[in-house]
Amino acid sequence: MDTSNMSILLENSSVRGMNVSTSHFPAAIKPLNLFIACFVSVSFLVGTTVNGLFLWVLGVKMKRTINTLWFLHLILIHLISSSYMPFFVAYILLGSHWAFGKALCKVLNFSSSLGMFTTVFLLTIVSLDRYLLTCHPIWSQHNRTISRAQKLITGTWLVSFALSAPYLFFRETQETTEGKIQCVNNYALSNNWEAVEMQAFRNHIHLVFFVVRVLLAFVIPLFIIAGCYYSIGWKMKKKKLTRTGKPFKVLTAAVASFFICWFPYHLSQASLVFQASEQMVKFLQLMSIIGVCLNFCFTPVLYLFVGEKFQQVFKTSVLALLQKGFADASIIPEGNINPSEEVHHCVS
Repeated sequence: MDTSNMSILLENSSVRGMNVSTSHFPAAIKPLNLFIACFVSVSFLVGTTVNGLFLWVLGVKMKRTINTLWFLHLILIHLISSSYMPFFVAYILLGSHWAFGKALCKVLNFSSSLGMFTTVFLLTIVSLDRYLLTCHPIWSQHNRTISRAQKLITGTWLVSFALSAPYLFFRETQETTEGKIQCVNNYALSNNWEAVEMQAFRNHIHLVFFVVRVLLAFVIPLFIIAGCYYSIGWKMKKKKLTRTGKPFKVLTAAVASFFICWFPYHLSQASLVFQASEQMVKFLQLMSIIGVCLNFCFTPVLYLFVGEKFQQVFKTSVLALLQKGFADASIIPEGNINPSEEVHHCVS
C-alpha cells in the first residue's frame, strides 16, 4: 500500500526483504499486537458508527449546500476507510499472515491510498473555498455554485484514483519460509523481485513514489492551506474580528487533525526508505497506526465538540450541531464587506 490505516503494518517487508518473525506459524499473540488489534477494533466501531451517522445527517437531513457537499464526501471517505479495518485486525492476530488473497490485498491497498489522497485534496479545496469566501466574497457570490463544486469533487476523486492506481500493480502476495503469506509492494514488477540485481532498481522506484506521495499528500497541501489561513487571519486582524464561527473551527479541526495524524505515517515511510534503525521503524509504525485511526475514526467526533461548551453538546441534537458546524457562511460578516476593497484587502 502506501497509505492509510493498517496497510502500514503490511509494508514492513517491502523494503527490508522478507525478514519476518522467525516464530512458527501460527505465532502466539504478542501483547503489543493485541493492544494494536484492540485499538483498531475500537476505531472500527467508532468510525463506522459516527461516520455512518454523520453521512446520514449530511445526506438526508441537511439542505444541500456547497459546504455540506465538501464534508459529505470527506465523511464518506472516512466511512469507507473505517469499514475495512477488520481485515487488518485479522492480519495482526494471525501474526502478520494475509489470509484474504491477492485480489483483496490489491484492492484494500488501493483503497487506502485513495482515501489519503482524496482526504487531503478535499481539505485543500475547502481551505481555498474558505479563503475565497473571506477575502473575495463578491467573486464567490457570482462564481461559487454547487455544480462547480460537484465538478471539483469529481476531479478530486479521479486524480486520487490515478495516483493510487499504480499500487494495484505493485501489491503482491508472497509466501515466506515460515509458511506465512505477506501482502507487500513489488516495486520491481518482476517475478524475481528479491534477486540481488533487482534491489537497486526496486529501492529507486520506492524512493520516487515516496517523494511523490509526501509532496502531493502532505507538503504541498500543507503550504497551500497554511497560505489560506494566513490570508484569512490577516483579513480578520485588519477588520478587527477576534471571533470566528463554528464552521471555520470545524474546518480548522479537520485540517489540523489530518496533518498531525498523518505526519507519523510519512516519517514511518521515510524510515523505511532511508534504512532507519529497527527500533525507530517499529516506533514510527505504531505512531502511524494510531494517527491514521484517530484521523479517520475519531476526528469526526471533534466536529460536535469544537466551538461548543462541553455540557451544551449533550443538550443539543446531532443535527443541530452539524448544521452549525457545516453552515455555508463567510467568516466575515456581510456588513463588513466592501466591494471596492475586495481586490486589495487580502494577502496574495
